[in-house]
Amino acid sequence: MPESPAAVDVPPRTAPGTARPPRRIALARLRDFALVPGIIAIAVVGQLVNPVFLQYDNVINILQTMSEIALLVLAQTMVLVVGKMDLSLESTFGLAPGVAAWLTIEGGHSLGLLPSWTGVPVVLLVGVVVGALNALLIVRFGLSGFVVTLGMLIVLRGLLTGISGGQTFFGMSDSMLYLGTTLWAGIPASIWICVLLFAGGIVLLGYTRFGRSLYAIGGNEDAAKAAGIRTDRIVWIVLIGASVLAALGGLLLSGRLASVAAAQGNGYIFTVFAAAVIGGVSLNGGRGTLFGAFTGILLLYMIQNVLTLAGVPAQWIGALNGAIILIALVMSRITSGKRQT
Repeated sequence: MPESPAAVDVPPRTAPGTARPPRRIALARLRDFALVPGIIAIAVVGQLVNPVFLQYDNVINILQTMSEIALLVLAQTMVLVVGKMDLSLESTFGLAPGVAAWLTIEGGHSLGLLPSWTGVPVVLLVGVVVGALNALLIVRFGLSGFVVTLGMLIVLRGLLTGISGGQTFFGMSDSMLYLGTTLWAGIPASIWICVLLFAGGIVLLGYTRFGRSLYAIGGNEDAAKAAGIRTDRIVWIVLIGASVLAALGGLLLSGRLASVAAAQGNGYIFTVFAAAVIGGVSLNGGRGTLFGAFTGILLLYMIQNVLTLAGVPAQWIGALNGAIILIALVMSRITSGKRQT
């Protein structure tokens, strides 16, 4: 997998007989695959714990439940690479399908003002609006991304609770159920969507000028501006795109469950950061790949499934995610020599 441009230094001119650094580049690329042995090990352990683990139905179940939150990981990774942070993604994950259900379902707490076919466009539009608000406050007004998105997280969570009356939306339209329930070639559509979006993101970050600009901004925004990169516009695009991905992930979950809970998405941001960090994405910006982030969320969901099959209480899974983040930070500090803040 291609390594981020910010992490691959251009070899300086060296005197004859002086060692050159191509080995450093090769090792940097190998870090993308650092979690692959762990994934294989967990697969072996899971099979020993319960023979059901590697059966087709269980594998599909892991991938489908993972695919929804994986879009949050994809979104957050893009934001982190560009040197920002978006805590509000988990609330967009719930609010976007919640607003669509509120406007298209008749009866109960719903208004039923729009025809059912508008559900999916409304979901995506909510993602655009939330992302644009975040970008306006962060880029245009220069406010702290952490504080802005933390406040937005609280606001959006309150809006979902308000429009739903603290209840769950049921009776969703077929258009909103489609992506979460249909099969493409015998595999849930949500898995296809997740894989295709990650593949597209890998190409975007690793092989395009736009992707190189993201790493440049995350590595040193002032230097990126001096190099002629339109940093503000790119950050706008990333923040809006991330919110749209979060809205789409929420739609996939709502479609699979045929409902939108008032608490949908609450607490997901911790798993998202855990997946990104153990996948090698830097919290300081400018370093990390989507392949690493994908292996991070896959590993977490495999561990969660193994623990479930082993009968371990679900409450311990949150503690495990936190421990994994701390271990990953320590390992990153040891291997890279750079501090994570």
